[in-house]
Amino acid sequence: MIKLPASPEAFRDAAWDDVVSYYDALAAVPLEATAETIEPWLATWSRLDTLVGEAGTLSMIAYTANTADAAAEQAYLRFSMDIFPKLEEQQVRLARRLLDLGWSRPDLETTLHRFRTDIEIFREANVERFAQIEELSAGYQKLTGGLSVEWDGEAKTIPQLQPLLKSHDRDVRERAFRLGANAYLAKREEFADLFDRMYALRVGVAKEAGFADFQQFCFAAKHRFDYTPGDTARFHDAVQETVAPAVERLMKQRKAKLGVDILRPWDVGVDVDAKVPLKPFEDIGTFVGQASRIFRRVDPELGAQFQLMADEKLLDLESRPGKAPGGYCTDLSFRGRPFIFMNAVGVPDDVNTLVHEAGHCFHDFATHNLPFTWQRRTGHEAAELASMSMELLAMPYLVKPEGYYTPEEARVAWLEHLEEVLSALIHIASVDAFQAWIYTDPAGADRDARDRHWLELRAQFERGVDWTGLESLRVARWYRQLHIFELPFYYIEYGIAQLGALQVFRNAVRNASDAVASYKRFLSMGGTRSLPELYHAAGVKLVFDAATMAELVEFTEERIEALRAGADAPFQGIIPA
Repeated sequence: MIKLPASPEAFRDAAWDDVVSYYDALAAVPLEATAETIEPWLATWSRLDTLVGEAGTLSMIAYTANTADAAAEQAYLRFSMDIFPKLEEQQVRLARRLLDLGWSRPDLETTLHRFRTDIEIFREANVERFAQIEELSAGYQKLTGGLSVEWDGEAKTIPQLQPLLKSHDRDVRERAFRLGANAYLAKREEFADLFDRMYALRVGVAKEAGFADFQQFCFAAKHRFDYTPGDTARFHDAVQETVAPAVERLMKQRKAKLGVDILRPWDVGVDVDAKVPLKPFEDIGTFVGQASRIFRRVDPELGAQFQLMADEKLLDLESRPGKAPGGYCTDLSFRGRPFIFMNAVGVPDDVNTLVHEAGHCFHDFATHNLPFTWQRRTGHEAAELASMSMELLAMPYLVKPEGYYTPEEARVAWLEHLEEVLSALIHIASVDAFQAWIYTDPAGADRDARDRHWLELRAQFERGVDWTGLESLRVARWYRQLHIFELPFYYIEYGIAQLGALQVFRNAVRNASDAVASYKRFLSMGGTRSLPELYHAAGVKLVFDAATMAELVEFTEERIEALRAGADAPFQGIIPA
């Protein structure tokens, strides 16, 4: 039909004119409303998307690996500012051709629904706005990637402070906490300038597309067909009603174990059940090798997939100067391989992050054989169900010799993780509520009002920790949340998925093999079904109400209490005899 390049390498240095010629050729291909003409055309379009997409993904990987590399930055900006924003217009152009023919088939219904929505909300005037937002996002990456602090004469990145926050020396924890927060506060005006500009552009996007506010635009753009802003507001309320009191109980217990009069924010990360901070691994090789064995225990096929990634050097895990903070899994869509990026420093959070991102990888592996690239894509609610479920499915296997911990260390790690599940729901709900306020209240345009509202929300959600006199440091937390800057409204998905993952875990306690089989069945469906159908395949349902949320909170608290008592009851039915 159309001769395409053999690999993404052909687009590595491409300008937009080099890319658009292929889409022009696709747009000119004669089509009839028959499978014989449409399916080969779709296959060519899909292959072209994966070629260009992987070239852009490789540029992003190179830039986040070293934000100080000017050449890598320019290559990344060429894709993110010029090629990808313009590519959206081509997607709409070709989707319109397909929809005008009135052709469909069952496994493409969800894809066609997304296409219709994309056509409805697309405005050519917004292409330039999104390009400008991408440039500002790269600026945020560069600003955060360049942050460092001095610790005893040694420069440390912000992620490298994480082990110090686990110290049993309270003075060390406080010092590390203050250094990390103050590093962001020192750049507050630069962060606020970036966000002001992003905010104005996003408001313009929504207005141009005919939406009352940017939240409504995002619900359409993110293809949230199965829940509404009202449902997310119910979610916020349910978290306040059911999760916040549970976390407050956890903080009360933590305070008693630490023997402090007042629990401060630098007290919430230390392992109160461990005599010394847990150090699951000394080097990246051990980190990867143990993970491969853990995944093999969960399921042999998943273990083999992770080992393949290690063998093909698709893991960039260690923290280093100039590297962008955070972690992600991305898809090298042409070759059908995922890639994991993170900043490991030898703490239990690194284990959780790697297992989380590996869940995304298993999703990518499971969907690569679907015929078209659009079928392989899911909403973030499904993507995060894959990753968060894997965190819990892998938990029982963290014990040596396959895993990282002695039995007692594993008990401490399990405790920390399950407590973090509840604490994370508090953070997720407050971040989503914060973004909803920013983009639906005119005061969201005011940088000082944003800081004040963040403090108000955190006081409502986050209970049991004393922030008196630390208000400015508390404000710094939202400047660290890259999603608010780069991926607006991508956060409630974590909460929806976490509640789904707890249901997967509950199913695994009842029957581990059935739970893993359902999980893999869900993975293989990609984006070919609606969100409720995908969750149903995994053996779970969407949760926005307080009653169901309360059941899952109770289930989690029961396992926490059993672990505190030294019992292995939380994993009865999962750990093989």
